[in-house]
Amino acid sequence: MTTVYERAADPRTTRGRGRPRPSPAGPLLALLWAGAAAVLALWWTDTQSVVGLAGWLTDAGRIAGLLCGYSCAVLVALMARVPLLERRIGSDRVARWHAMAGRYTICLLVAHVTLILFGYAAQDGTGIVHETLSVVFDYPDMLMATAGTVILFAVGITSARLARRRISHEFWYYVHLLTYVAVFLAFFHQLALGSDLVGNRAAQAAWYALYLGTAALVVWFRLLAPVRLNLRHRLRVESVYRESPGVFSVVIRGEGLDELNARAGQFFRWRFLADGMRWTSTPYSLSAPPRPDRMRITVKALGDHSAAVGLLRPGTRVWAEGPYGSLTADRSTASKALLIAGGVGITPLRALFETLPGRVTLLYRARTAEDLALGGELDDIARWRGARVLYAVNAADGSRPRLTAESLREAVPDIAEHDVYLCGPPAMARDLYGALRTAGVPDRRIHHESFEL
Repeated sequence: MTTVYERAADPRTTRGRGRPRPSPAGPLLALLWAGAAAVLALWWTDTQSVVGLAGWLTDAGRIAGLLCGYSCAVLVALMARVPLLERRIGSDRVARWHAMAGRYTICLLVAHVTLILFGYAAQDGTGIVHETLSVVFDYPDMLMATAGTVILFAVGITSARLARRRISHEFWYYVHLLTYVAVFLAFFHQLALGSDLVGNRAAQAAWYALYLGTAALVVWFRLLAPVRLNLRHRLRVESVYRESPGVFSVVIRGEGLDELNARAGQFFRWRFLADGMRWTSTPYSLSAPPRPDRMRITVKALGDHSAAVGLLRPGTRVWAEGPYGSLTADRSTASKALLIAGGVGITPLRALFETLPGRVTLLYRARTAEDLALGGELDDIARWRGARVLYAVNAADGSRPRLTAESLREAVPDIAEHDVYLCGPPAMARDLYGALRTAGVPDRRIHHESFEL
């Protein structure tokens, strides 16, 4: 429905933002690795010598434990939804960092537990079972640390790809939240038993600062900021309407929404306070530029939650967190842009298609013409701003059009001079990335954000 929103400012007369702001990803990664180096330096300065098998095992366990403790803090900080990370680096990239930090944490945890127990057993001349029971039940704060370890292992198991395919998103999400509990339970044994921290006030102060700073990020950005947003803006469903088979748009009304500074291409995490939906928070992109009193999302029924979106009633209260995402005009480096959407990936690109400055071409891939959600709006926008829309749908016999470097160059001859915004299923995005690089598009001009969070 093109009548839901008034037009955004004409992008042909809207100035671009000049040179894109540099991403803080590089400096942040350097800072994180510097922190790991500082942890290793703490062990190095506190260790005079390593003697015998027991000494080597125990000190290797100490190193793994220190790095695991540091990695736990990093892991939680990456879950805090800090706007600098979510909007400037990108939620998908931060999610990949979080997943990688999770794998490092579990590996370091296994190494720490195994090496310390075998080292202590070699030092005491006892069996590994006896030593394990002694450490768990006799050492201070170890019962809590053991419980935290079990929880972290459970989080790691449910986060593995094979497990994720077999469990619901809701179950995975709530198990994942137990990471906070696990880190809290494991924290105290680090100060009570960590030989590199006991008696070292400077190291203890730094450790407290690391964990308390991380806790402050979580409390502010995951608890207080969302509460403030929703109390201030009072979001409710205004209307719901069908776009195409299984695809529905939801218009959400609120107060002072311009204060959110949401941008075309971004998304929120939405929680609809309706029966069966209030316990699930799901990311959906804005499918039209945000207005001072309304926002719109467009959702394809791919699961129980997304299917229920089409049944929402006007007046339903909405709890939102955001805006998140960096798939915005801030990434633009050229005066020409190609937007490539696959399926429901059209939603953020539809908003960008209306607002992105310069000369814009949109390529929309779908199975059938019926699956081209928002197609009428796209055609209207193309006519209004003098842009091009290209559709790639399956032939009558079901054969799929191939989006290769050659076909892309044929559709957009000067494609190497374009910024390319890409949003669609992961397999399609991977294939298209390779085709774009072959077609001569520099890596820095390919902008992609995955919403498989």
